[in-house]
Amino acid sequence: MKTDYNGWKNRQTWSVALWINNSEPLYKTAYDISKWAKETGTTTKLYWRFICKMGLKNERNPDNISYTGSRLDYVALNEMIADMAK
Repeated sequence: MKTDYNGWKNRQTWSVALWINNSEPLYKTAYDISKWAKETGTTTKLYWRFICKMGLKNERNPDNISYTGSRLDYVALNEMIADMAK
Protein backbone atom coordinates (compact mmCIF):
# COMPACT_ATOMS: atom_id res chain seq x y z
CA MET A 1 0.00 0.00 0.00
CA LYS A 2 1.36 3.40 -0.94
CA THR A 3 1.27 5.77 2.02
CA ASP A 4 1.50 9.43 1.16
CA TYR A 5 -0.20 11.16 4.07
CA ASN A 6 1.04 10.51 7.60
CA GLY A 7 1.18 6.77 6.94
CA TRP A 8 -2.16 6.67 5.11
CA LYS A 9 -3.01 6.59 1.42
CA ASN A 10 -4.45 10.11 1.40
CA ARG A 11 -5.68 12.96 3.58
CA GLN A 12 -9.27 11.70 3.59
CA THR A 13 -8.36 8.28 4.97
CA TRP A 14 -5.97 9.82 7.49
CA SER A 15 -8.65 12.24 8.72
CA VAL A 16 -11.29 9.55 9.17
CA ALA A 17 -8.82 7.29 11.00
CA LEU A 18 -7.71 10.20 13.18
CA TRP A 19 -11.25 11.01 14.28
CA ILE A 20 -12.09 7.37 14.97
CA ASN A 21 -9.00 7.00 17.13
CA ASN A 22 -9.41 10.29 18.96
CA SER A 23 -13.12 10.48 19.67
CA GLU A 24 -14.12 8.33 22.62
CA PRO A 25 -17.55 7.21 21.32
CA LEU A 26 -16.14 6.39 17.88
CA TYR A 27 -13.13 4.61 19.31
CA LYS A 28 -15.20 2.58 21.76
CA THR A 29 -17.54 1.38 19.03
CA ALA A 30 -14.67 0.53 16.67
CA TYR A 31 -12.90 -1.30 19.50
CA ASP A 32 -16.04 -3.27 20.34
CA ILE A 33 -16.39 -4.29 16.68
CA SER A 34 -12.72 -5.31 16.65
CA LYS A 35 -13.21 -7.38 19.79
CA TRP A 36 -16.29 -9.04 18.27
CA ALA A 37 -14.36 -9.73 15.05
CA LYS A 38 -11.55 -11.37 16.99
CA GLU A 39 -14.01 -13.57 18.93
CA THR A 40 -15.91 -14.64 15.81
CA GLY A 41 -13.01 -14.81 13.37
CA THR A 42 -14.68 -12.23 11.11
CA THR A 43 -12.30 -10.05 9.14
CA THR A 44 -14.46 -8.50 6.43
CA LYS A 45 -16.58 -5.36 6.34
CA LEU A 46 -15.59 -4.24 9.82
CA TYR A 47 -15.46 -0.59 8.77
CA TRP A 48 -18.91 -0.89 7.21
CA ARG A 49 -20.24 -2.44 10.43
CA PHE A 50 -18.77 0.52 12.29
CA ILE A 51 -20.43 3.02 9.90
CA CYS A 52 -23.82 1.33 10.27
CA LYS A 53 -23.60 0.98 14.05
CA MET A 54 -22.66 4.65 14.48
CA GLY A 55 -25.15 5.91 11.86
CA LEU A 56 -22.43 7.66 9.86
CA LYS A 57 -23.47 6.66 6.33
CA ASN A 58 -24.35 10.24 5.28
CA GLU A 59 -22.21 12.05 7.85
CA ARG A 60 -18.97 14.00 7.68
CA ASN A 61 -16.30 14.33 10.32
CA PRO A 62 -15.26 17.72 11.75
CA ASP A 63 -12.73 18.06 8.89
CA ASN A 64 -15.71 17.87 6.48
CA ILE A 65 -14.62 14.44 5.18
CA SER A 66 -17.39 11.95 4.41
CA TYR A 67 -17.19 8.71 6.39
CA THR A 68 -18.22 6.91 3.19
CA GLY A 69 -16.33 8.96 0.60
CA SER A 70 -15.08 7.43 -2.61
CA ARG A 71 -11.46 8.42 -1.91
CA LEU A 72 -11.23 6.51 1.38
CA ASP A 73 -8.97 3.49 1.57
CA TYR A 74 -11.54 1.06 2.93
CA VAL A 75 -9.05 -1.80 3.12
CA ALA A 76 -6.78 0.21 5.42
CA LEU A 77 -9.71 1.38 7.59
CA ASN A 78 -10.96 -2.19 7.86
CA GLU A 79 -7.45 -3.31 8.92
CA MET A 80 -7.23 -0.49 11.45
CA ILE A 81 -10.43 -1.65 13.15
CA ALA A 82 -9.39 -5.31 12.98
CA ASP A 83 -6.12 -4.47 14.75
CA MET A 84 -7.66 -2.49 17.60
CA ALA A 85 -8.36 -5.44 19.91
CA LYS A 86 -5.05 -7.21 19.41
